[in-house]
Amino acid sequence: MRILLADDHAVVRRGLEMVLRLEPDFDVVGDAANGEEAVAQARRLAPDLVLLDLKMPRMDGVAAARAIKRDAPETRILMLTGIDDGQEILKALEAGADGYVLKEVSPDELLHAIRVIGAGEAYLQPVVTKQMLTQMRAPTRASSAEREPRSAPLTPREREILQRMATSATNKEIAEQLSISEETVKSHTKNILAKLGQPNRTQAVLAALRAGWVELD
Repeated sequence: MRILLADDHAVVRRGLEMVLRLEPDFDVVGDAANGEEAVAQARRLAPDLVLLDLKMPRMDGVAAARAIKRDAPETRILMLTGIDDGQEILKALEAGADGYVLKEVSPDELLHAIRVIGAGEAYLQPVVTKQMLTQMRAPTRASSAEREPRSAPLTPREREILQRMATSATNKEIAEQLSISEETVKSHTKNILAKLGQPNRTQAVLAALRAGWVELD
């Protein structure tokens, strides 16, 4: 997997590079010190995945993620940041990020998240998902009728899978939890995305959280 690193702290980039270069299936193809560099490097190097910080000079991670996805929708983006604010998390995911982890994450979990996202799935740390849900539940000026959950156009099994998609569980782990095959999970996921009109798992989870179809403990 070809990976581009984007963080405004050189020591963070070097540390990440040292960790990632130990993995035989990872190839660090470049790095960037700000958002504009990240977009330019992504265009030039065409990485499979961009590891992107949220707060960077010249262009922040949200704007960079949006630009990268606009140029190459197939490029996977994992936000790696110290910011756990629900509103910022939502902005990043709405900009097209495929996952969001905090910099306090262990090396093993980071490597796992990269592989999950590289395989076309989504990855959100439980603490990240809960922060996002807290933000969505914050009082707004919307009427009670507007906030009332709409009926989900999904089968009971699809709702079970959607519920688990809002966690850090992979397709394989969801399959094991429900005692079904991984291919069945992938088939249901495809149907869920089609029914919700969403391009990927992350956007489907956001739509489900907004509509009240997913609840977190």
